[in-house]
Amino acid sequence: MMVSLVTIVSIPAIGNAQSPDEADTSFVLPGANDWDCKPSEKHPRPVVLVHGTWSDPVTTWTTLSPQLAAEGYCVFALEYGRTGSLLGGNALGLVGGDDIPKSALELARFVDDVRASTGAAQVDIVGHSLGGTLTRQYLRFAGGADHWDPSKNKVHTLVTLGATNHGSSFGGKQTLSAIAEAFGLPMSDLALTAVGPSFFQQMIGSAFLQALNAGGDTDAGVNYAVLASRGDEVSTPPEATFLNAGPGATVDNVWVQEGCEDVKVTHQELTSAPRAVALILAALDPSYTDTHPLPC
Repeated sequence: MMVSLVTIVSIPAIGNAQSPDEADTSFVLPGANDWDCKPSEKHPRPVVLVHGTWSDPVTTWTTLSPQLAAEGYCVFALEYGRTGSLLGGNALGLVGGDDIPKSALELARFVDDVRASTGAAQVDIVGHSLGGTLTRQYLRFAGGADHWDPSKNKVHTLVTLGATNHGSSFGGKQTLSAIAEAFGLPMSDLALTAVGPSFFQQMIGSAFLQALNAGGDTDAGVNYAVLASRGDEVSTPPEATFLNAGPGATVDNVWVQEGCEDVKVTHQELTSAPRAVALILAALDPSYTDTHPLPC
C-alpha cells in the first residue's frame, strides 16, 4: 500500500492561466536591476534570475547576483507568483505560489522589458527550483522559444538549480498528503487555498508536468545546464531534475558532487555554495574555468 501511494497525486482542479500580472522589482538586490546597464562584448547577454516556490529573490540570490555583476554581467531579477485569492488559491500571497502558466507570463513580460532596456536580442536565465521549471514553461508555451526559427529564441542558455523538471515528492510530503487523502482528510484543498497551485503542479505525475514534458524536455536552439545535488532534500529524487536533449538543443546534466564527492549542498545552497556558483558561472561562460579552478 505504501509503495503504491508514492505515485498518487491528489490534486484539486486548477483553473486556466489568467492574464499576467506585472512582475515586482521593488526589492533591493545587490548587483541586480540596473536598468541603465548595457551588456559588454565579453558578456553580451543579460542574466535573468528566477527564484523558486515561496523563496523571494533577495533570499535566493544575495550571493549569486553580486558575483555575476562583479564578473561584468547585466543582472536582472524579478519576483513573481504572489497574487492569489480564497477561490483561486494562494490566499497567503506567497511568492511563487500562483499558477505556473500564469507566472510564466509574468516572466515573459519581464524578459521583454530586459531585452528592450539592454538592447540584447537574447538573455540567459538562471532558475532555482520552480524557477527552472517555470522557465521551461515560458520557453515552450509563452514565447521564450521560437519553434519555427530557433535563431529568434529570446533565451540562449538556461541554467537550472534543483529544478522540479519531472516532478518532486518534496521529501515525502506527496506520499503523506496521499495517505491523508486516503483517510478522508482534505489536505489538497486546504493547501491549495492557503499556498496556491504551484506546489501541486510540481508534484510527480501532475497534469501540468505531463503537458510541459509531452513534447520532450527541451526546445531547439537552447543550451541547458542542469545542476543537481545529492543532498537536495526538496527536489526529490534529485536525479529527476535531469533533462534529455531533444533535436537542436544541448544539455549538460551535472552533479555538484562530481569531482568533489564529499561536498555538502542543500537545495537552497545550490544558489550560494562556492562550487555551485562556480558551475553556474562556467555554464554561462565556458571560458570561466580557464582562469578559475572549480572549488570543492
